[in-house]
Amino acid sequence: MSQLSSDRVLGNFKDLQKAVFTGRPNRFTVECVINNRKERAYLPNPGRLWELLLPGKELYLARDLQVSERSTKYTVVAVKKEGVPVLLHTHHANTVAKWLIEQEMISGLEGYSIVKPQISLGRSRFDFLLKKDNQSLVLEVKSCTLFNQEIAMFPDAITLRGKRHLIELAELSHKGLRGGVLFIVNWPLARYFLPEYHTDLEFSRALYDLKDDLIIKAISVEWKKDLTLGQIHELEIPWWLIEREAQDKGSYIIILNLKDAQRLHIGELREITLEKGYYLYVRSARKNLTQRVQRHRRKRKKLFWHIDYLGQIADFHLALPVRSSADLECDIAKRLKAISDWSVPEFGVSDCSCETHLFGMRSNPIFSPTFIEILQHFRIGRLEDELMGKY
Repeated sequence: MSQLSSDRVLGNFKDLQKAVFTGRPNRFTVECVINNRKERAYLPNPGRLWELLLPGKELYLARDLQVSERSTKYTVVAVKKEGVPVLLHTHHANTVAKWLIEQEMISGLEGYSIVKPQISLGRSRFDFLLKKDNQSLVLEVKSCTLFNQEIAMFPDAITLRGKRHLIELAELSHKGLRGGVLFIVNWPLARYFLPEYHTDLEFSRALYDLKDDLIIKAISVEWKKDLTLGQIHELEIPWWLIEREAQDKGSYIIILNLKDAQRLHIGELREITLEKGYYLYVRSARKNLTQRVQRHRRKRKKLFWHIDYLGQIADFHLALPVRSSADLECDIAKRLKAISDWSVPEFGVSDCSCETHLFGMRSNPIFSPTFIEILQHFRIGRLEDELMGKY
């Protein structure tokens, strides 16, 4: 058990308070309720955080006297999941990383000392320059808040900057330096780490392709109720699983928003009546999944599939790939049918025995805990089952 005092974790924050999350109007702002009054708070985390920021979740807020010019007087520090605080303040990842390095708690980095934080090389700035004897190491730190139970993944949104960092760090070997990446997972139950290839395939493939050129470490940390640091352990990275699953194929969910009820004529389905709301369409692609999803985004195209017709009258809202070596399309459809408010019979099922692959919901499914649970199961949970069976 290792301890990190709360003043070092929270920096200049004080007056830690609890709040209830109600909404997120933009990436860096949340709406919440503190002591029965509505407040807005600054969120220093650009991730999607769908699995954590659900209505009713408990937040940890703190005042920061150094940002008095900001319109919000509170900063979101953490959120509770299953009674456990999850640190959201990405700026503090470096504080934790610095302490772990100094305490020699990361295998493979023992004996390294921090020469300089925030070092600029080429087009990028990296978090630390370390040195051990005559060997220098440039280290980038990533804060991870995407996890199910035993598997954590990064990133939860596309990161072009993150991919560029990997490539530039790998190129440092030509300059007599070494490059490394440290993923700090803010969840104590995690045992495995994977790149999030469902959302960002390019980052994930880059991490896999460069694994022999980089030092890659993932550390799980526990945050206690007072936001002091508890247990710490290193995570396993199952590279064999990444090689198999991080491919441009699998299933996907397209979410469309129909703002008004309409009647639509679709080939052999004839004319159907569609209620207003969100429509979830499940399909699969045995190759070129990215290209398939991009086609669904376009309005101008030859109308071929049932979904093409619906796409002409509804707004494209979101695409959620579930990349997999297994065929999950019909299993996903069955799970969505169970939580949907209605469905459209015979839609998109010309090559399977399902009743339909199009489901309607009255409100945005991203704010539905049951929908997020289904997405988490097919993206992460089923892999946990496989890993637990293997080991």
